[in-house]
Amino acid sequence: MPILDLSFVRSQFPAFSEPSLKDWAFFENAGGSYACGPVIERLTRFYRETKVQPYGPFPASRRAGEEMDEARARLAGYLNVATDEVHFGPSTSQNSYVLAQAFREMLDEGDEIVVTNQDHEANSGVWRRLADSGIVVSEWQVDPESGRLDLADLDEVLTKKTKLVAFPHCSNIVGHINPVAEICAKVQTAGAVAVVDGVSYAPHGFPDVKALGADIYLFSLYKTYGPHQGLMVVRKELAERLPNQAHFFNAGSVLKRLTPAGPDHAQIAASAGIADYFDALHDHHFDGPDNRVIEAAERGRRVHSLMEAQEKALLAPLLDWLRQRNDLRVLGPTDPAERAPTVAIHPKNKPAEAVLQDLTARGIAAGVSNFYAYRLVQALGIDPETGVLRLSFVHYTSPEEIDKLIKALEASL
Repeated sequence: MPILDLSFVRSQFPAFSEPSLKDWAFFENAGGSYACGPVIERLTRFYRETKVQPYGPFPASRRAGEEMDEARARLAGYLNVATDEVHFGPSTSQNSYVLAQAFREMLDEGDEIVVTNQDHEANSGVWRRLADSGIVVSEWQVDPESGRLDLADLDEVLTKKTKLVAFPHCSNIVGHINPVAEICAKVQTAGAVAVVDGVSYAPHGFPDVKALGADIYLFSLYKTYGPHQGLMVVRKELAERLPNQAHFFNAGSVLKRLTPAGPDHAQIAASAGIADYFDALHDHHFDGPDNRVIEAAERGRRVHSLMEAQEKALLAPLLDWLRQRNDLRVLGPTDPAERAPTVAIHPKNKPAEAVLQDLTARGIAAGVSNFYAYRLVQALGIDPETGVLRLSFVHYTSPEEIDKLIKALEASL
């Protein structure tokens, strides 16, 4: 496995040559990553050249539709799913809401669903509201000390009436990576649908959704170096069974059934820039004449490994330093192998907001909140209104920025 060429990576992101961002170390990536250059270029070009209704006969319209189709096909390739299993929407919250409404029509009173208190509210609240329609909602709860989900506890809430289980690939607070394939297999053996929130995982390398076995997999493109859109993979057989949520005359199109409003043409087309970036990243690091014929799923696995190795190398010194402190609590695992590089801490002797102010004064961009994981923060014994300090990064973060973060934390604490 080659070592990530950080100079090449950062050259692909205009933010790193933007004068107004020059002195800032960005540690709020879990809230939204920087957009890569190809996405920005595609978005600008679409608005300039093809900002018309797509799929018409005249050249600009035809090209607009082709670029939207290209985005869907290329992202499907990287996710290792069929093109007609990729759905776009304005956000993951909106996509999960539409899904919940579709399931509400399909489920019967007394049917059961399982949610967790580890999730972002987008993959929890919409399902919990189905209780108003007579659906029984059970909660798979985290360990209050570690924030982990235990598979044995899932067995306690699964029943013969369970129709759906919604859970995260990893938490946006504790960062622990759940064994998705194992969970999905268990859920499907019980006869239920597995809905996986991948928002906090996908920025660290697109998953092989087919290998995971998820029936539904959701994440946000604006956190994976793209435009502000949500993407969800829905197994085609399931999408065809779900009640139509779009205009009645679109019921026959599997790609329109879960899109109540018209799609954002420009942002969907621009999301192909993510695949452009991944292609460039792959070809720069994996030299060979057959690069162009390697399937996207394999390129995705290689790019994922590149990102993961870089992030683990960055995560290790930060967690080493945090482990030595007795004046803060690290939420989630302190082993880099077990978590994503989204690290939330709870200072014991100083308000998190005061620490954030110190970090901001030292050029660290981070955040304090419950980050829509209100139930998880509460389960960990922390006031969700006060929140936690979250430090999140991705593969384009530099070792120098990690050093800068540690020194800023040292000065504040």
